[in-house]
Amino acid sequence: MKEILLILLLQLIYVPLLTLRTIFLVRGITVLASVIGIAEMLIYVFGLSLVFSGDQSFVAMVVYALGFGIGMIFGTKIEKKLAIGYIHVTVNTQSKNDELIATLRNKGFGVTLYIGEGRDSNRYKLEILTKRNREGELIAYVEKFEPQAFIISYEPRYFKGGFLLDRIKNVKRMK
Repeated sequence: MKEILLILLLQLIYVPLLTLRTIFLVRGITVLASVIGIAEMLIYVFGLSLVFSGDQSFVAMVVYALGFGIGMIFGTKIEKKLAIGYIHVTVNTQSKNDELIATLRNKGFGVTLYIGEGRDSNRYKLEILTKRNREGELIAYVEKFEPQAFIISYEPRYFKGGFLLDRIKNVKRMK
């Protein structure tokens, strides 16, 4: 019974690490991904050896598989909490909401405003680049001031310069 619980525990550690390693690789954080990969493989080999040794191998395999599924859920939840990376949010409104723009800027969001020609009138497009962990906060402000706004959120693969990077450099200088 101890081996079965150990197999489950190992899977609940291994699979979230697998999830995080994959995300770090996609985001270009390769050194951390490599370190996690080493720990991940040690756990993987140890867990698999437990599955294939012992009398209750069928039960061990089922627990191994269940642990994998549950570990995927945990890994995803951990990644959402960490919210590593950046997002680019486009907000389209029917009116130029100066209060929304001022609030976003006062809260530390860089906002660029574009005016476009819609079918019936001008449309206003706000472009905002921010850290992923601030996405919920940003969308809450937009929904508060512009409940009918059309919002799209993207994950940029590359960006250079701009308000956000200047702000990060200034924060580092202050420390």
